[in-house]
Amino acid sequence: MPNTGANAYPGRYRWLGLLGSLALAAGGLTSGALPAAATGPALRASGGAGTVLVFAGLTVLTAAWLLLGTSGRRAEGRHPSATRWLAVTLAWWAAPLLLLPPLFSRDVYSYLAQGALLASGFDVYTDGPAALGGPVAQQVPQVWQHTPAPYGPGFLLLARAAAPLAAHPYAGVLLLRLSAVLAVAALAALLPALARRLGTDPAAALRLGALNPLVLLHLVAGAHNDAVPLALLLAALLAATRRRPLLAAVLIALATLVKAPAALALPAAWWLAAGFSAQRLGQLADRGGWFAPAGRSAVVGGDAADGSGGRGRGFRLAVAMAAAAAGFSAQRQGQLAYRRGWFASTGRLAAVGGGAAGGAAGDPGGRGRGLRFAVAMAAAAAGFSAQRLGQLADRRGWFAPAGRSAVVGGGAAGGPGGRGRGFRLAVAMAAAVAATTAAVTAVAGTGYGWVAALTTPATDRSWSPTSGLGRLFAGLTGTAPQDAVAGARLLGLAAAAGVLGLLAARVVRRGSEPLAALALGFGALVVLGPAFRPWYALWCAVPAAFAVPAETARRAIELACAALAFTVMPDGFEPDAAELVLAAGGLAAGAVAVFLTERQITFQERQPAC
Repeated sequence: MPNTGANAYPGRYRWLGLLGSLALAAGGLTSGALPAAATGPALRASGGAGTVLVFAGLTVLTAAWLLLGTSGRRAEGRHPSATRWLAVTLAWWAAPLLLLPPLFSRDVYSYLAQGALLASGFDVYTDGPAALGGPVAQQVPQVWQHTPAPYGPGFLLLARAAAPLAAHPYAGVLLLRLSAVLAVAALAALLPALARRLGTDPAAALRLGALNPLVLLHLVAGAHNDAVPLALLLAALLAATRRRPLLAAVLIALATLVKAPAALALPAAWWLAAGFSAQRLGQLADRGGWFAPAGRSAVVGGDAADGSGGRGRGFRLAVAMAAAAAGFSAQRQGQLAYRRGWFASTGRLAAVGGGAAGGAAGDPGGRGRGLRFAVAMAAAAAGFSAQRLGQLADRRGWFAPAGRSAVVGGGAAGGPGGRGRGFRLAVAMAAAVAATTAAVTAVAGTGYGWVAALTTPATDRSWSPTSGLGRLFAGLTGTAPQDAVAGARLLGLAAAAGVLGLLAARVVRRGSEPLAALALGFGALVVLGPAFRPWYALWCAVPAAFAVPAETARRAIELACAALAFTVMPDGFEPDAAELVLAAGGLAAGAVAVFLTERQITFQERQPAC
């Protein structure tokens, strides 16, 4: 029986993940980050059993996610309905977590307190929850009682909307979780859209970026505000690929006004809005079969020159080549191709281009470029792949000097006249960011204190790889731990800046993928930054879901996310020895349950049919 989008993934893994989510929910009722007033003797007495149940469910859920990827990996891209099946699976797995108290963190109580502080007229960038007092401040851990808000005015406006519920922490949690769940739903819609836009696998992007256990545990169950800027960031990148740079800039500004690291996406959005390189267009053509199956030669549109309907397309291609030699712009030819369906039955825009996009027919040099592209198209019919043609175009400067990004439908940063256009585009996007920041800050009435408060998440007790190295250095050398940790964090930030610089240089000089570089850049900030939380890894995993097609890299990200899912206790506090034993017992119970289930199903599948 041939696979379809539904049976490309065995349905048992959907049910297995749902079972794990239900166990998580049941255990979280007694061992989660409960409101202080709810932790009575009965709940405390059953907290141990809840911890076992949470880790058993977490093991089952994570195993279901990994097995889902292994089973469907070969079939994902071939079945358009696979994304719909995975979206339904996401809804199944998230549903049991929607009405729970917070799990794995008490940060959502801090969000409530900060919103109430703002609504009460306090300066959230100098005052901590202790200044507010009352039921909501009681829920905030002692370490954060006197610390200012590290978030921008965009998120504080959202938190202020929940301020009327501050006296009822559970209701406030549900309202803030609603915003996170809506953002996760947006992620589920944007991930496949971006993957299709960039020529990667939409189902694989959805599975890695939205079904990820870290999304379910920390964005849904934990109601972390990272969901909102991630959704805004993806919307901005999609707008950039559609040549809507000002909208992209506004969305990135809004994301940054929730969490500052989102600003890192602005250069990538500018690069995308400026235009793809010829090599990138060739890669898309190969992956999408715009020229022929497997991206090989023949006629644009995918039919062989001697195949059914190929002669007609071949004739239209000859007309387009003649038009290119005559000096028509790439934009004009692309418009004709799109309207008439000359190049692909799906209506995709094929870049058959003469001079700089938008150039006049009489533009000096345009005819020569058009002729060279016509020759290149003839070479495609002779057997070159589209990607190879793109490489040649970049190297020879057929589209833009020095192989810089060539624009289909607009000037590129490096195209003829492109430097001016690229600069003007950068100025316009920067102005849009500045205007959005000023407007949101004025509405919130918070001022710009959040810039100075960006170091708030990194307390002396905060763990990160760099702080761990600093403490190790202090232990070995006798240096004061505080000084060693501060020095190690500074070195980590310097190293992260160096990584970002190398990635930017690689994109500019070698035409590397800007979104893959963005994912790696976020990864560098997460690993080398002054504070580390498991859900921070999503800043790398979510863009990598659609921007990194390499299977080995994707698998490594999956395994890292799976491991990070087990690093936090259900109540969000550091565990003692007894809690670690309970967690290990739950993990073992979940692993045994998965093993027995898989063995039983495998045994049944091997039985001969009656």
